Amino acid sequence: MKSSDVHIRTSSYEKRDGRSTRHRSSSPEDRERERERDSDGRKSRRSSPSPKRNEERVAPPSSGDLSEPPSKKKKDDLDPILTRTGGAYIPPAKLRMMQQQITDKSSLAYQRMSWEALKKSLNGLINKVNVSNIGNIIHELLQENIVRGRGQLARSVLQAQSASPIFTHVYAAVVSIINSKFPNIGELILKRLILNFRKGYRRNDKTVCLTASKFIAHLLNQNVAHEVLALEMLTLLLERPTDDSVEVAIGFLKDCGLKLTQVTPRGINAIFDRLRNVLHESEIDKRVQYMIEVMFAVRKDGFKDHPIIPEGLDLVEEDEQFTHMLPLEDDYNAEDILNVFKMDPDFLGNEDKYKVLKKEILDEGDSDSENDQAPGSSDEDSDEEEDEEDEQGQKITIHDKTEINLVSFRRTIYLAIQSSLDFEECAHKLLKMEFPDSQTKELCNMILDCCAQQRTYEKFFGLLAGRFCMLKKEYMESFEDIFKEQYDTIHRLETNKLRNVAKMFAHLLYTDSVPWSVLECITLSEETTTSSSRIFVKIFFQELCEYMGLPKLNARLKDETLQPFFEGLLPRDNPRNTRFAINFFTSIGLGGLTDELREHLKNAPKMIMTQRQDVESSDSSSASSSSDSDNPDSNNGSCDSSSSNANSDSTSNSDASKGKTNRHQRKKKSKKSPKASSRKQSSKRKESENKAERRHHRSSSSSRRKSRKSKRHSDYSLHPKMSHRSSLLSH
Repeated sequence: MKSSDVHIRTSSYEKRDGRSTRHRSSSPEDRERERERDSDGRKSRRSSPSPKRNEERVAPPSSGDLSEPPSKKKKDDLDPILTRTGGAYIPPAKLRMMQQQITDKSSLAYQRMSWEALKKSLNGLINKVNVSNIGNIIHELLQENIVRGRGQLARSVLQAQSASPIFTHVYAAVVSIINSKFPNIGELILKRLILNFRKGYRRNDKTVCLTASKFIAHLLNQNVAHEVLALEMLTLLLERPTDDSVEVAIGFLKDCGLKLTQVTPRGINAIFDRLRNVLHESEIDKRVQYMIEVMFAVRKDGFKDHPIIPEGLDLVEEDEQFTHMLPLEDDYNAEDILNVFKMDPDFLGNEDKYKVLKKEILDEGDSDSENDQAPGSSDEDSDEEEDEEDEQGQKITIHDKTEINLVSFRRTIYLAIQSSLDFEECAHKLLKMEFPDSQTKELCNMILDCCAQQRTYEKFFGLLAGRFCMLKKEYMESFEDIFKEQYDTIHRLETNKLRNVAKMFAHLLYTDSVPWSVLECITLSEETTTSSSRIFVKIFFQELCEYMGLPKLNARLKDETLQPFFEGLLPRDNPRNTRFAINFFTSIGLGGLTDELREHLKNAPKMIMTQRQDVESSDSSSASSSSDSDNPDSNNGSCDSSSSNANSDSTSNSDASKGKTNRHQRKKKSKKSPKASSRKQSSKRKESENKAERRHHRSSSSSRRKSRKSKRHSDYSLHPKMSHRSSLLSH
């Protein structure tokens, strides 16, 4: 056993010293020397035995254990909290339990956990930032201790920018805001960018140079970097021009060229002169030559497609910004040690200092004091605040003039309309919303607006509006009001929208979803119409004619119950307006609707004459009746005088006496005749208009004839020569 034990030990010793039996010399002298050395080594080991070997002596190995290799040492169990990220995974529940078990906040384990949480938070916030939420992201970033994690913040920003260079302007805005509050963080990021650019330039890595130069250009636009750095970079890139270096320089110039023209016009002129020399003298690729020509065209246009700061990202005033003067060739320390966790002996003190600084920046003193209150008092205070809010709600009425609710309501209606396959599904979705009655008209307006926005008219909207009109009377009344409003403001619509609106209302009238009384607002005349309103009426009636046909449309317009509503559409009050309406409908191809208007226009002069004659006859009725009674007396008198001269004096006397008596009787009758005529006129006015016109026409013609006869007889009676001739003729 001893011999075997010694043999195993010597073999292991030989392996540790790298002495293998294979490499031993075969001479006997060498073998003797090696044996002496081995014996000396054994004696020395026996004289100073190790504790492990003493344990082996106390418990000698068995024959079975001699064949097995020596057992490996077990590694010490490490705390998974202290491992690097990506090592051991700790479930969230277990991690929370471990955090609760740690009571000492200044301990290494607690600081390590807070560092890991800080790193995850910074990475997540930087990855979520965009133009719309940059304000919220900055607020959340300042909630974290970015002074302690400034190395990790710089690393996250650079990694995110290199992964997505299209959002470089957003990351530059984030850095500019942080730089205005913490200039050391902005300086650290700029130093690392300069080092990355120099590293990429030395390694001929075009991708690294492009991303780093793009970020530096946007930091220059945000006044974080100085313009000297940009001029040094351009000079370096164009000093020994290659295809890649010229491409990087042109990309850099596009991003910050407008800023450089405003700040250093001489410097930018020198850079463009150098580019012109490169274009004419250097042997570069055709593609790069075209890029240089495009760069000159961009400069000529004033960099209109490359603004200094995009809209929505100008968040820091120039007075508050801190510009770093960092040359390109200086030696900088990237401070990579800040990316790694390091225990802080004054951890709690530094955290308190950052809280004070955070309160100054974000004005969170009031919110923190409220959060530190006891839970019982907070419940009581919340109840009291609710009571006070209820009392104030009764006194104060808030008027929302931003129309946020209206915008959201219109958005939901639009989405429901666009997501529906047919009008029935859309009507079902809209009715399920159960919006208040005050939004009825707004719903109708939204349906009409969606219809107007289409490129061509879709029957979907007409059917949808008709279905709502059939459901409730309120929808029908809303569409009536909308028709009048649209006709009054039709000049505000474009031609395409005007056509869609006219076709939709034509569909509603054809289906009787809206009453025809809405046409009351249309008045066809040269003064009351515009070009837009005439186009609207044209498309409206042409669409109605396509739906109904010309005979049915004509019959509907001739409906006696609807005539009061068509007085403006088919005017009869003025021949000029009537002629305008006839010409309008004839020009749009609907002349068949104007037959009655044409007849009315032909008979208009006669009707006007009859109306005038009625007025004249009523005024001269009394005078005409008196003239009719005097004319036969004069005729009879003349005849009697002629007969008396022919026959004898006795007969003339008798006739004269008879004539006198007849005159007295007729004068009495003439005094009574005005009363009778007035009675007749009152009775005639009570009769129908047609009979009155005919009778007045006949009476006027008879009065004219009688007046002519009376004039003739009076002429004969007035002239004595004519009376003498009549007496001679009688003889």
